[in-house]
Amino acid sequence: MNSRSFTLSLLIAVIAMFMVYSYIDAREAQYKQTYGNSLPVVVARVDIKALDVIDDSMLQIITVPKKFVQNGHISNIEEVTNTIAAVSILKGEQITKPRITQPGVRTGLAPEIAPGKRAYAIPVNDSQAVSKLIKPGNRVDVLSVISYAPGKIEMQKVKTVLQGVRVLSTGQRVTNQLPLALEKRDEKYRTVNLESRADYRSLTLELEPEEIQKLIFLISSGARIYTVLRNTNDTSLQRIPATELYDVLGEDALEARRYYQKKNGNK
Repeated sequence: MNSRSFTLSLLIAVIAMFMVYSYIDAREAQYKQTYGNSLPVVVARVDIKALDVIDDSMLQIITVPKKFVQNGHISNIEEVTNTIAAVSILKGEQITKPRITQPGVRTGLAPEIAPGKRAYAIPVNDSQAVSKLIKPGNRVDVLSVISYAPGKIEMQKVKTVLQGVRVLSTGQRVTNQLPLALEKRDEKYRTVNLESRADYRSLTLELEPEEIQKLIFLISSGARIYTVLRNTNDTSLQRIPATELYDVLGEDALEARRYYQKKNGNK
């Protein structure tokens, strides 16, 4: 009797397990049909702040149904390691390609140039670039001291040559570039804040081809080039007359003009 009861109980248990597994298989098949097969994705193990350098300790791989896999997902941790977070990423969120970027000082300049225009770099120092407070994306006016007769101040003029010019880069700092780079030392990466590198020696401007020709002519002739900062949204053009010695002297201009006429007439 006990043997029959045991056999019956075992049979019922087997049937129950079979029914459970059949139910699970059916639900799993239905689940896969609805949401798709599970795929591996890289997610944030911890909260990641914007501009943080991402290392493998911040990441983990989990499987997610295909329906919930985000566009641009990444399934390999090595692909994310030593990249920079372009935006904040919360713990558990998937790491996608639009959310990360590769660091470096050589991001592409060409895509920043408007069709039909060109990029041209001019040499500058502190006095020529607003104490080097100019940043990529700013707009500047370009001025030059033009001399009709070298050595004669009365024959010099200060002319606003260009107005509302967009600055594409300051040194190697480009408009579309993150303000961070990675440097490898002793097999380890460390971040370098490019914003602190204000000791640039050139400004790259977005110009029309004819405007570049004007600047090349001035620079090659020895004229000094100056840039003045203006509001980024200000693209207005004004008629600005050139300034000469007599404009600066104001009420004393007549006396100075007579002096230089007399001086030149005596030669």
